[in-house]
Amino acid sequence: MLKGKTAVITGAATGIGKAIALSMAENGANIAIIYIGNESPALDVKKQAESFGIKAEIYECDVSDFETSKTVCEKIVADFGSVDVLVNNAGITKDGLMLRMSEDDFDAVIRVNLKGVFNITRHLSRSIMRSGVGRIINISSVSGIMGNAGQANYAASKAGVIGLTKTTAKEFASKNVTCNAIAPGFVISDMTANLPQAVKDHADKTIPLKRMGTPEEIANVAVFLASDMSSYITGEVIKVDGGMCM
Repeated sequence: MLKGKTAVITGAATGIGKAIALSMAENGANIAIIYIGNESPALDVKKQAESFGIKAEIYECDVSDFETSKTVCEKIVADFGSVDVLVNNAGITKDGLMLRMSEDDFDAVIRVNLKGVFNITRHLSRSIMRSGVGRIINISSVSGIMGNAGQANYAASKAGVIGLTKTTAKEFASKNVTCNAIAPGFVISDMTANLPQAVKDHADKTIPLKRMGTPEEIANVAVFLASDMSSYITGEVIKVDGGMCM
């Protein structure tokens, strides 16, 4: 489905990003794995991806830093020759009620979750446009659609990703590049593992499908959006949330 294409996935060492990287590798794409911090999980994803017979490389990058992102993106293009698919997945949370949220916690989440999407998209845009069938997939959240108490910074960043997605879709359409967002609900991941059990139990009760999603279920949608099957879809926000936000 993605044979011969090169996909760049940010935050690809764990969770949703890892699932997307491996699903795209399984479908034939060469994979550039962007991570930050511990190298070991990224190397593990690289090894698993290579088992599908594709090329995979890892790149440490703070996506919130404009110049660092530029250097890394240039290295990726040099290593792979071109980029066809970009998945902006890297994200962090620093939850807290607005009345007590620090400026640093607000700014940090905006820098990674929103500015990081701009940085990587900006620096890879020319290569993606040259592909002629480029795909940009941004990972937003249902929090960016409906808001969420205790997540002023996260919800604002993910709402911003939706606005950025629609603008990118309009600007890049003339080059046959599509840009769409995926808005996951509660998904089993490192990010949700630290939630209190009461919160998880409440989620299971209020989600119409009565369970949390899996990273692989998000990855399935990402693979679809990266493929030719989605060639006439752009500027959309696809919720993958078990019916939580409808």
